[in-house]
Amino acid sequence: MKKKSGIISNLYIILIMIFLFAPMAVLIFFSFNSGKSTAVFEEFSLYWYGVVLKDSETLNALKNTLILAVTSTAISTLMGTAAAYGIGRMKKRYLKSAVMSVTNIPMMNPDIITGISLMLMFVFVGTMLGLSDKLSFWTMLIAHVTFSLPYVILSVLPKIKQMDNSLPEAALDLGCTPVQSFFKVEIPEIFPGIMTGAIMAFTMSLDDFVISYFTKGSSFQTLPLLIYSMTKKRVTPKIYALATIIFVVILILLIISNLSGSKDERLRAKIAKRKKKEDRENTD
Repeated sequence: MKKKSGIISNLYIILIMIFLFAPMAVLIFFSFNSGKSTAVFEEFSLYWYGVVLKDSETLNALKNTLILAVTSTAISTLMGTAAAYGIGRMKKRYLKSAVMSVTNIPMMNPDIITGISLMLMFVFVGTMLGLSDKLSFWTMLIAHVTFSLPYVILSVLPKIKQMDNSLPEAALDLGCTPVQSFFKVEIPEIFPGIMTGAIMAFTMSLDDFVISYFTKGSSFQTLPLLIYSMTKKRVTPKIYALATIIFVVILILLIISNLSGSKDERLRAKIAKRKKKEDRENTD
């Protein structure tokens, strides 16, 4: 009976995986098609990847996307780490709960609601200040930082909770200033969480479409927006090649994030096991 239920559960997982990844598999497959047909595969070719990499419009959109993603990641990582550190040091439980609830709103809120509300705010502020371009790179940057912050906070906060509070105190006793203790002791301890948060923020910014669509300026185009504009015309394998490149980049970043997290967990488990063994020997 147990063996039968195990087979059913495995079959269910396989069906879910097929349902999730079959569309991406088809897209990647036809990105290597030599012809223009998006229904009939003629022969294997890297022609459309060459077309994408020589397209000035695509390269400019890629440059804009990377500038936006890197800048928003840097800002949200700094702000998110500082916010997580502050939240972790809060003593009042109700205050911490209220702050965490507010922090989770950008994650729980539908993207279209967040995008429209940010657009209305930017237009209102731009009108009040008398700006000619009410939406620009800067409005997109603020929007990307807004929805990236919660991911950084939720990645760093568990590491702060796991950190031994005696470590900073020991550093202070050994002559470190509070600033030195923070950068030499606390930052290395929570660094895996910071890296995970930064990778998540970069990934979210890299492939965001909905919020970018509502907060973009007329002179700033990102890759997801460019792909959307391409789909209004005749779909060619050029779009498939572009989407495949984005998919591979994001997949690599997620793998790095997961490997970093699992490596940190194994290290902590090893330290805990060694400590438990030493305590047992001391007891004996």
